[in-house]
Amino acid sequence: MATRPLQTSIGSRVAYRLRRTIGAVEARLDAERERIGLWLPVALGTGIVLWFALPTPAYWIGLLFLLGGMFLGALLIGWDRRIGRMVAVGCAAMAIGVLLIWARSLWVAAPVLGQPITTAFSAEVEQVDPLPAKGETRLIVLPRGRTDLPPRLRVTLRGDAGLTIVPGERIGLRARLMPPPAASLPGGYDFAQRAWFDGIGAVGTVLGDVARAPDAGKIQQPLRARLSVHIHEQVSGSPGGIAAAFVTGDRGAISPEDEAAMRRSGLAHLLSISGLHVTAVIGFTMLLAMRLLALSRRMALAGYVLPLAAAAGALAGAGYTWLAGAEVPTLRSLIAALLVLVALLLGREALTLRLVAAGALLVLAWRPEALVGPSFQLSFAAVTAIVALHKSAMMRSFLARRDEALVRRLWRGLAGLLITGVVVELALAPIALFHFHKAGLYGALANVVAIPLTTFVVMPAEGLALLFDSIGLGAPFWWVAEKALTLLIVLAHRVADAPGAVATLPRFPPWGFSAAMVGGLWILIWTTRWRWLGVMPLMIGMATVLVAPRPDLLITSDGRNIAAAVPGGGYALLRDRSGDFVRDTMSEAAGIDTPLGALADLEQVECNPDFCRWRQGEGEVQRVILAARGRDRVEGADMAAACAAADVVVSDRWLPRECVGRWLTIDRDSLAASGGLAIYLGKTPKAVATLEAGDGHPWRHAQQLSGNDEAVPKAALAQ
Repeated sequence: MATRPLQTSIGSRVAYRLRRTIGAVEARLDAERERIGLWLPVALGTGIVLWFALPTPAYWIGLLFLLGGMFLGALLIGWDRRIGRMVAVGCAAMAIGVLLIWARSLWVAAPVLGQPITTAFSAEVEQVDPLPAKGETRLIVLPRGRTDLPPRLRVTLRGDAGLTIVPGERIGLRARLMPPPAASLPGGYDFAQRAWFDGIGAVGTVLGDVARAPDAGKIQQPLRARLSVHIHEQVSGSPGGIAAAFVTGDRGAISPEDEAAMRRSGLAHLLSISGLHVTAVIGFTMLLAMRLLALSRRMALAGYVLPLAAAAGALAGAGYTWLAGAEVPTLRSLIAALLVLVALLLGREALTLRLVAAGALLVLAWRPEALVGPSFQLSFAAVTAIVALHKSAMMRSFLARRDEALVRRLWRGLAGLLITGVVVELALAPIALFHFHKAGLYGALANVVAIPLTTFVVMPAEGLALLFDSIGLGAPFWWVAEKALTLLIVLAHRVADAPGAVATLPRFPPWGFSAAMVGGLWILIWTTRWRWLGVMPLMIGMATVLVAPRPDLLITSDGRNIAAAVPGGGYALLRDRSGDFVRDTMSEAAGIDTPLGALADLEQVECNPDFCRWRQGEGEVQRVILAARGRDRVEGADMAAACAAADVVVSDRWLPRECVGRWLTIDRDSLAASGGLAIYLGKTPKAVATLEAGDGHPWRHAQQLSGNDEAVPKAALAQ
């Protein structure tokens, strides 16, 4: 009988503390009531991310039931309480996000090629992407009369023959096709996922010439392609490629060296038509329209100038978006710009986080898969950081207009631009490290010059050049644009080549990246003191970057390419003749910015025509690695002793039963299940696989087509 009052006392104290906690949270939420709605796209996006992160439909259904239970629990807290409404709406938004991306993945479902083949077929060209800097043309084609092939393919045609191919044309070709590849190493780019949502069932390379239909010359090239050709005729080389990228989004003429310099210097965002370009077009159109319309006293007094100028800007922005190919980043920027124009016409504050949230909701409802791509994350993170910074009291006070000398005003503006660049770089660094394993450190300084140069010199000069080309007087403006673009490329190379220009990371753990994103959003969205609670998850997430070990071995999904860590921080390749793509992929996964060496050149490595053997690791923890590099058959009895003496055995072929390593044996069968591997040979060795066992996402288990090899004359295929 004596325990009942004690239990009652404990229960009452717990209930009292729970009420106090709920009351404190209610007070915080009441102070932040204007910002609560900004979490709606975050909740929707969380549901989308969880669908990608969880492996099978059983988990997705379980998540939906869990969110339903939390929704009911929030209703028990009380709809009249802010915390109850916030949790209920958040759970509903997360469930909608799960259902939205699930439905989208089923809606775009299409069969994929099951195995590599070489076949001839006829097709209709849907899209043409010329890449003159690489001497290639990339085609999206729709096969005709071939039910054994996926309905949409992406093929690459080498040489100049593809430059005259136009969308809508019928062609005949012979191509080496393969299924869309998954990431070749952990943390790499998963093209199979992207191809699924793009409806691409196979990729490949065209073999030989392409046969074209007799009426091919009657089909006119699209305006976008003709405009790109015209720009390349006026400005050659990489400056012309960047000029075309600003107008049509065509980046194919930019040399790989210049494009790499733009990425390393933090200027790659200029090559993708997004907010900066769309805003510049709409802004200049509105400015010109307002100046012309203001010449009419009647329109000015009637208040028609601003609405008509906004309409002209909207039409210009929509036309520019269509001309640039209406890619997702451009459409996203157009949506945001149109929302700004609506806010201006309604007399509301134009640049707010509510506008950013509304744009994010529209994009996620339209293309939910865009959330997990770097483009969406980088653009919205940058805009959110800029708006949050410029709405802060400190930044407003610093940039407020005041009576001061012109020079001082200019220096204040440059300082504001530099501060903005630094904040944006800090906001984008985790995203860049997660997706690309590297982040530019001097991007803020480079953008102080590059953004004004692009906005106020390059784009106006290009616009005037195109306008005056109609009467044959555009040459002076093209000269200005070319010189400015050359300066931009020089700036990119100077910054990219500076010591310590790029920070690299082997692999950003997904949980660490998620923690950093949650902390960053918490700091950017809230305004009261509890926003600084986000510092802890942000610091924990970024700390994983500092403590992340580098892999001792990297093995691509085909088993042919192996990179081993060497003393001093570098890596060496088993096959030193590997191409640039393999080397770049290995460097990104390893988190290095130095050239890869050759394993055979190292003293501790013993090689013969069939295998290489070496000790991997430093100090007392060293493992023996045996890697196959030949193509000749070796008997199992001859390999048994060598395999038994090795800790790790790696081969791109099937290994005989007698070959078993002490810790790990990797061959074609195991790689088919695991994909590429990152191996860490510490005291407790572990292997991180690219493919997760039991992954039930649709692009891992799509309907597969055999794709028969048919010897049909290509000349007949185009008919």
